[in-house]
Amino acid sequence: MPKATNHSHRELELLAALRRLGGTARSSELAKYLDVSEETVRRGIKSLAKSGTVERVHGGAYLVGEMGDPSFFSRMARNPDGKRQIAKAIAKQVYEGMTIFLDVGTTTAFVAERLRKLSGLTVVTNSVGVAQTMVGTSDNRVHFLGGEMKSDERGTFGSVTERQARRFAFDMAVLSADGLTNTRGFLFANPVEASLSEVVADCADKVVVGLDHHKYGAKAPHCGLAPNRVDLLVADEAPDAAMTQALESWGVDVVLAPAGKKKISHD
Repeated sequence: MPKATNHSHRELELLAALRRLGGTARSSELAKYLDVSEETVRRGIKSLAKSGTVERVHGGAYLVGEMGDPSFFSRMARNPDGKRQIAKAIAKQVYEGMTIFLDVGTTTAFVAERLRKLSGLTVVTNSVGVAQTMVGTSDNRVHFLGGEMKSDERGTFGSVTERQARRFAFDMAVLSADGLTNTRGFLFANPVEASLSEVVADCADKVVVGLDHHKYGAKAPHCGLAPNRVDLLVADEAPDAAMTQALESWGVDVVLAPAGKKKISHD
């Protein structure tokens, strides 16, 4: 149970912002929402955590005993350095003026932070966090897809989301997955996320998947986009021989971060 306490005006503003952002948020999102520095937000989170009102997690916070869902931030805290390196390598594939799709994956959240430095992008996303990160930056245009909100993914899914996504012509789609096997390809825990990956891939000239090495061999119940629809896999470690052979057969190029070295190439 949260301890009874008298919160300062700044702390009350921070709590209100968390509620309006769905009960969970990254420090960068809260800072943008409140128009304060991230350091101010971190101090506020620290104080609120002492009272038991919020729970601190890597990169943000969630409300205790309310609608906050810690699962997204728990995933953010897994291999954050590897995900940052993957994001850096993916960002090198993006150029000003492109129309890109960014999904709800935690690695994709790091990609969005890297893309804030670019200008003239048209960013389409079903991720609350990505939209908050990209809006109002460097003359970038942001489209947030409608649909049913899934709190554990902090994003929208379903028929409305897919219908709106089909209206865009993406130069690049940046996707994530919950697993990758050499027999089934890219796998998803959530059926609606698997379905959206297929729709977005069909609308994209280039499909990039960011995947940290913990996903190699990981199983999930739903198949999404066909593996041969993926043009580039960006990972923090090289796959084993069996996986490498499978990726080659699907025509997937592999770039390893942080070096950005191309592991597999095809004509």
